[in-house]
Amino acid sequence: MSKIFKSFKASPKYSIKWSNYFDIYENLFQKFLKKKIKIVEVGIGDGGSLFMWKNFFGKNAKIIGIELNPEAKNLEKNGFKIYNGDQSSSDFWKSFYKKIGKIDILIDDGGHTNLQQITTLVESINFIKPGGMIIIEDTHTSFMKNKGFRNPSKYSFINFTLSIIEIIHRRNPNLNKKLNFISKKINSIEYYDSITVINIAKKRLNKSKNLENNKKLRNYFVDYRYKRKNFSKEIKKKKFSNFLTKKISKRSYLYRIYENSIIKKYFKLITN
Repeated sequence: MSKIFKSFKASPKYSIKWSNYFDIYENLFQKFLKKKIKIVEVGIGDGGSLFMWKNFFGKNAKIIGIELNPEAKNLEKNGFKIYNGDQSSSDFWKSFYKKIGKIDILIDDGGHTNLQQITTLVESINFIKPGGMIIIEDTHTSFMKNKGFRNPSKYSFINFTLSIIEIIHRRNPNLNKKLNFISKKINSIEYYDSITVINIAKKRLNKSKNLENNKKLRNYFVDYRYKRKNFSKEIKKKKFSNFLTKKISKRSYLYRIYENSIIKKYFKLITN
C-alpha cells in the first residue's frame, strides 16, 4: 500500500479520489516530500484530501484550500488556510495570487467544467514556481455528454491542452513562430487516465538549437528518408503500393495521399 493511499485512508474527514490517482501522485510528488512547499487544492469538500496532503508531504508543507462552500473556512482550525471563491472567475484568481504569492503545486479537483479547468490553468501558469506543476483532475469530463458537461467539443479542456502542445513546439526554430508566456514556461504535459499534468520549467525556456557532432564526417552521411525503396527481395505488395514506394518521391502529393490512407487505418484501429 502506497504512502499516499495510507494517508487517504487515515484522513479524519471524508474525501473521494479515483483509484488510479494514488500511484500517479506517488510518482509525481516524490521530489517534493518533506520540503518547504506551498500546495493549493481547488474543491476540498469536507477537507479529507487536505489532511491526506498534510500527512503525505510532511510538516514543512503549507496546505491551502479553495472552496465555494463558506463552511469550509471551519477547516482553518486544523491549520489549513481556506479561501472561498469561484475558480471560473479570473478576478478571483488575480485576488488569490495577490494574497498568497507563488506556489509549488496546484491541484484542481473543483467543478470539472471546461471553463473552470481552463480558467484555473491559464490564470495560474505565471504563479507556479520553477519546477512546480499544475494537476487537473477528472479530465474524463472532456469526453462526457451527461451531467451537464456537453463534451466532447472543440471547447473541452483536453482540446485546449492540444493547443498548448502546439505552442510548446514553437520552441523549435523550424516552425518559425514567436514564443509566448506558455512556450517560455511550460516544459511538458503529461496525460493519464483522468489526470493532466502541466510541468513548469525550472528556468525560462528559449528556442532550441540544432547541435552537431563530428562535423567533418557530415558529407559522408547519406539521408535515406526520401529515397525510393527497392522491395524486390522483400514481402510482396500490391501493385499500386509497390509502384508508389519504388517510383514516386516520398515528398510528392500522390505519396502523401498514400500515407494518409494508411494513417486513417491506424486511427480506426485505436478508436474502435
